[in-house]
Amino acid sequence: MSDEASKELLRDANALRRSSGALLRRLRAMRVEHGVSGSKLSVLGWLERAHRPLTASRLAELERLQPQSLTRIIAELERAGFIRRREDDADRRQLLIEITPKGNDLLVQDARRQNRWLAEAMAKELTPAERDVLRIAAGLLDRLTTENPPPRVVPK
Repeated sequence: MSDEASKELLRDANALRRSSGALLRRLRAMRVEHGVSGSKLSVLGWLERAHRPLTASRLAELERLQPQSLTRIIAELERAGFIRRREDDADRRQLLIEITPKGNDLLVQDARRQNRWLAEAMAKELTPAERDVLRIAAGLLDRLTTENPPPRVVPK
C-alpha cells in the first residue's frame, strides 16, 4: 500500500472512529435510568445473542477481560435476577450462565428508546439509499469487530 493510500485509510478510520463514538455517546445519553452499567448490559447482550448459556471463561473472552474481572459482574447480575448459573450437564465442573426473562426484558427496555430515536433520525435525515448504505455499513462493522478482535492490552 502506498504512503498516500495508507494516509487516506488512516483518515477514513479516524473519521469512522469519531463518528461511531459520537453515535455511541448519543445513544448512551438516551439510556433508560435503570442503574445497570454498560459492562453488565454488554454481558447480558452476549448471552442474549448467543441464544444459549455460556461459560464465564467464554464471556470473559468475548468481553476481552480476565475471568476474575468478570466474577463481580456475574455475581451482581445474578443477585439482581438478570442471569442464572447452573451446572453443565456434560461437565459438572463447568458452570453455565444464561440470561433470564428479567434480563432479556432489561435489554429490550434499554434498546427501545435508543432504537426509536435512531430510526426516527434516519427517516428524517437520510434518503432510502443512504439508509441502505448504513445497513450495509452495520454488517461490515459487525464483520470487522467479530473477525478482527483488537489485541489484548496488558498493563505495564
